[in-house]
Amino acid sequence: MTADSWRNLIEHIGLLYQEYRDKSTREEIETRRLQDSQTDPEETSPSEETPSEAEPTSTIENKAPPQINLLRNSNSRFNLWQDLPEVQNSGVLSILQPDEIKLQEAMFELVTSEASYYKSLNLLVSHFMENERLKKILHQSEAHILFSNVLDVMAVSERFLLDLEQRVEENIVISDVCDIVYQHTVNHFSVYITYVSNQTYQERAYKQLLQDKPAFREVISQLELDPKCKGLSFSSFLILPFQRITRLKLLVQNILKKVEEKSDRESTALDAHKELETVVKACNEGVRKMSRTEQMISIQKKLEFKIKSVPIISHSRWLLKQGELQQMNGPKTSRTLRTKKLFREIYLFLFNDLLVICRQIPGDKYQVFDSAPRGLLRVEELEDQGQSLANVFILRLLENADDREASYMLKASSQSEMKRWMISLAPNRRTKFVSFTSRLVDCPQIQCVHPYVAQQPDELSLELADVLNILDKTDDGWIFGERLHDQERGWFPSSMGEEILNPKIRAQNLKECFRVHKSDDSQRRKLGSRNRQ
Repeated sequence: MTADSWRNLIEHIGLLYQEYRDKSTREEIETRRLQDSQTDPEETSPSEETPSEAEPTSTIENKAPPQINLLRNSNSRFNLWQDLPEVQNSGVLSILQPDEIKLQEAMFELVTSEASYYKSLNLLVSHFMENERLKKILHQSEAHILFSNVLDVMAVSERFLLDLEQRVEENIVISDVCDIVYQHTVNHFSVYITYVSNQTYQERAYKQLLQDKPAFREVISQLELDPKCKGLSFSSFLILPFQRITRLKLLVQNILKKVEEKSDRESTALDAHKELETVVKACNEGVRKMSRTEQMISIQKKLEFKIKSVPIISHSRWLLKQGELQQMNGPKTSRTLRTKKLFREIYLFLFNDLLVICRQIPGDKYQVFDSAPRGLLRVEELEDQGQSLANVFILRLLENADDREASYMLKASSQSEMKRWMISLAPNRRTKFVSFTSRLVDCPQIQCVHPYVAQQPDELSLELADVLNILDKTDDGWIFGERLHDQERGWFPSSMGEEILNPKIRAQNLKECFRVHKSDDSQRRKLGSRNRQ
C-alpha cells in the first residue's frame, strides 16, 4: 500500500478520537451498569451459550479467509470485529470459542482506536499547526511551545498503525497485537514523555496567547467552527497524546484480562503493559516536576522561621496538602467550654516528608513555629463530645523542631476535611475499608460516571469508567478511593460515581486487577524480601 492511498483510507475513519473515547467509555459504563443489575452475573447471555467444539487452528488457516482493510469502514470502531462482513462470511464465528471472540474484539478495538487517534492528530497538524494565518501570528518560539514535538508523535502513531494494520491483514483471526505494542513502546514511545512533559508550558502559553493576541483568539475560534472539528475545541486536540498513552495502557489491560492464563499471549501482554506503565509514569512525573518546583519556590518565599530554619526546596519534596485549621488553646480540662476563644487559627503545609506548622501574618506570609518529619506524625480522632468539639482530632509529633514530643488538638471545618487531614498526615493509618493491597475479597467499589479534575493535591482526578475501591467515606459527600488500574489514591466527591452493588462484579473487578498487576506484585515481593535481608 502506498503512503498516499494509506492516508486516503485514514480520511475515511468516521470518528475523531475525542468522539471515540467518549463513546467507548460511555459504553463501558452502561455495560457495567447492566452487569451490576443482574441478580446472577454468572448466568450466560444468549450470545454465550455453549458453543460447538472448537476446530484446530490449522482448519482456520486452511480456509484462507479474506483480508480485512478495516480503515475502509467509516464507522470501524463501533462495528465489532464479529460484525465485519469478511468475518461473518468466513465462517470463523462458528469455530471460535466465545472467549476467543471477546479477545478478538479487544485486539480489534486497540487497532481501530489508534486509527481514530491518528485521524485527530493529523487534523491538529494540518488544520491548526500548518494554518498560514496562524503561522503569521505566532512567533517561532510560541509555536514550538504550543505544538511541541507533535510531528514526532504523529510519525510514531503512523508507524505503529501501519504495523498493526499489517498484522490484521495477515489473517482474519488476529494472532496478537501486544507484541507490536511492546516493540513500539520500548523503541518509539519516549516521544510521548517529551510532549506530555511540556503540558504545563503549553497550557500557560495558550492562555497567554488568548489573552494577549486578539488575532490569535479570532483565528482559533474560526478554525474550531470548521465542520472538520465536529464542534471540538483546539485544546481538546492538544491533550490528545496524554489521553492516548493512558488509554492504550487500559486497552492492553483489557486484552490481558481475556488471554489464556500462562500462555505466550499473556506473557507478551504483561510485558507490553509493564512498558506502557513505565511511559505513563514518566509522563505523569514530567508534568508534575515543573509545577512542583515552582510551587516549592513560591512557598519558600512566604515562610518566616521563628524556630531554626528548615530548607524547604528539595528535588525530592513536594506539597501534599495545605490549609487552615483551628488549634485548641489551654489545658484539656477546658474542652467543655463552648466558646470560639478556645481555638486560634494555625496554618499547615504538609509535604511528602515534612510538616511545617505556621501562623499567618500580614503580607501573605507565614511564621513557622514548629515542624516534624512526616514519618514521626500520629493522629487520633476524638470521640464525639458536643458541637464545639465536632471534627476535632489530635496530632502528635513524636519529635518536633525542639527534638521533643508535642501534641496539638486541631479542629477542621467539616468531617471530610478532618478525615482528609488525618489520612494525609498519617498515610499508614487504617482506613474504614481495607485497601486494595490487602487483597480483601470484597470491598466497596464505585465506577466514575462524571469526570473530575482534582482541585487539591490530596484529590484524585477521575476519568469516565474508572473503577475504584472505596477506602473511606464521609457523611458530607466525599470518598477516599484507590483506582484499580494504577493504585492511585485520593479524595473525590461521591456524586462523581455510582457504587457497584453486585458482590460478584466487585470480585471479578479485583480478580482482573490482580491478574494485570501480578508481575508488579512479584517484583514488590522480591524487593520486600531484599529489604528484610
